Amino acid sequence: MICILLVAGHDTVLETQIKNDDTGLYSHLTGVPKALLPGIGGKKILDFWWETVNTRQLFTEVYLVTNADKYKHYERWATANDFPVENIINDGSTTLEDRLGAVSDLELVIRSQKLQDDIMVIAGDMLCADQNFDIAQVIRFFKSKPGELIIYYELEEGEKSSSRGIVEVCPDSNKITRFLEKPAEGSTTSRLASVVFYCLQKDTLSYLSDFLCLQPQAFGQFWEWLINEKQLDVFGMKLPTGFQLIGQVGLSDYTKWLTHYSTKQQDNPAKPITCKSYARVGLMGNPSDGFNGKTIAMTISNFWAEVTLTESQTLVLVPHPLNDPTDFGSLQDLFCISRKEGYLGGLRLLQATCKKFYQFCSKQGIALTKQNFTLKYDTNIPRQVGLAGSSAIVSATLKCLMKFYNITDDDLPKPIRANFILNVETDELFITAGLQDRVVQVYEGLVYMDFSKKLMDEQGYGNYVSMDMSDLPHFWLAYLSDPSDSGRIHSNIKQRWLNGEPLVVDAMKTFAELTDQARIALETKDWGRMVQLMDQNFELRRTVYTDDCLGSGNLKMVQMARQFGSAVKLPGSGGAVVGLCLDQAKLVEMRQAFQEAGCVFCVISPYNPSVCTNQL
Repeated sequence: MICILLVAGHDTVLETQIKNDDTGLYSHLTGVPKALLPGIGGKKILDFWWETVNTRQLFTEVYLVTNADKYKHYERWATANDFPVENIINDGSTTLEDRLGAVSDLELVIRSQKLQDDIMVIAGDMLCADQNFDIAQVIRFFKSKPGELIIYYELEEGEKSSSRGIVEVCPDSNKITRFLEKPAEGSTTSRLASVVFYCLQKDTLSYLSDFLCLQPQAFGQFWEWLINEKQLDVFGMKLPTGFQLIGQVGLSDYTKWLTHYSTKQQDNPAKPITCKSYARVGLMGNPSDGFNGKTIAMTISNFWAEVTLTESQTLVLVPHPLNDPTDFGSLQDLFCISRKEGYLGGLRLLQATCKKFYQFCSKQGIALTKQNFTLKYDTNIPRQVGLAGSSAIVSATLKCLMKFYNITDDDLPKPIRANFILNVETDELFITAGLQDRVVQVYEGLVYMDFSKKLMDEQGYGNYVSMDMSDLPHFWLAYLSDPSDSGRIHSNIKQRWLNGEPLVVDAMKTFAELTDQARIALETKDWGRMVQLMDQNFELRRTVYTDDCLGSGNLKMVQMARQFGSAVKLPGSGGAVVGLCLDQAKLVEMRQAFQEAGCVFCVISPYNPSVCTNQL
């Protein structure tokens, strides 16, 4: 692949204003070409781009196109920066009136150097807010697509779409469906701005001369013609950072953006990112989320997982001192810890999330920066009791990564985020799981979920509705102090369902019906009806899974709760029970009974995102 840097602009507004500035602050920049002006961190703007593309493993050659008026400046720069002087192409123009234009400059290099390779084109006078993006990732994405590539970013607040080339991108295919050069206000809702950063296939280069016969010279017009008229396949890749083409701004804008981007660079490393995700209880319908059913679940603030990301020189995943032990007092100590806690803690969840995140962004056309970080986690969610402790760590890690890399809800919408978290666990770590936990941890609060086959087939996710959490009664939670592995409780139900066994198929439909009834009960605050439905949910589950599968510990907790007249069911896959007791005196007695039986008991504190604050 060959890279071409374009720096042949003439008499820009910025150069003129620097020349006419009477403050004396910019006199040392008079006559300096715009690409050689100071950029982020004090280095010249072109220095950054040359450092970025100066990699033989990626580019066989790098060319620089300038004009006759500024040629000497770039020749001196090339000598000082080990850039091959013979690769500086002089387009021969000396004034704004006889300029060739960006597309003609590109065509000149290709024609004069007889280039027959894929081309990357970059404006060498473009300020980039982030100095660490991975250009190799851009090339890999380009080579994975059957067409050209346009780099775009999301306009910051205050930037007008009418001053930029705007792209409309299909989120599924990354294909650019329309290109609008400086569109009139109201002609598009897109805020995705194309920058002079493109990849062209060698077979497409012939289109340049065809386009130039039409007279226009600007790249925006070229892409409008190529996409809107010629209907060539052109794809988009998002860089989650800002860009400013210095040739198009004046002195005040140049200093404003330089200060803005420099401040961003200084602020980010100093601020660790900490995000939480909360445990959840399934109130109705579970375990039908994995069987095209419906559920209602709620995040609770009693238990949470917290992940902290700090920028660092290398990428480091920090083991948790309790959950990821590697140092034991004795063989007996190892035996006891492994028996109770299992073999794998949260470290594998951090690693799998990072791997899947990079893979997702690469596939979705989001170029990440090359910044490194240190991740550490903490959690107080009890293990193996079905409260979604694993997915909480994955969810909190994903929040940190999204914030660190400036990935927005538009890049990774909430329904897709839930799918992502599930895939981390099922595809990477082979954990038996359903979507319910991940959905409620992404949306947070009290959430109704419909996983019908029609919805899942058509859009890849269900229908998720956040519900009112005001005036909820006091749900309670109890769990075993020495639980079994909660994932085992699913038994062979999945295969029986796939085989079309009537008992299982009908049960999953009934779970969905109970959920719809529970939604009405919650909306009308009919707590007596909610009590009945929770009991029905458990009895249906007991019928399908059988007592042997549910386990004696779970059944003992259910039996104990019913002695005090409380509704009770499993909130997850096993090891804990959730209940609703409307008699406060009985609730107090029940707490004491559970505690005397060696169980942990607590009144649930719902996590309401509209009341509480949480990062991302």
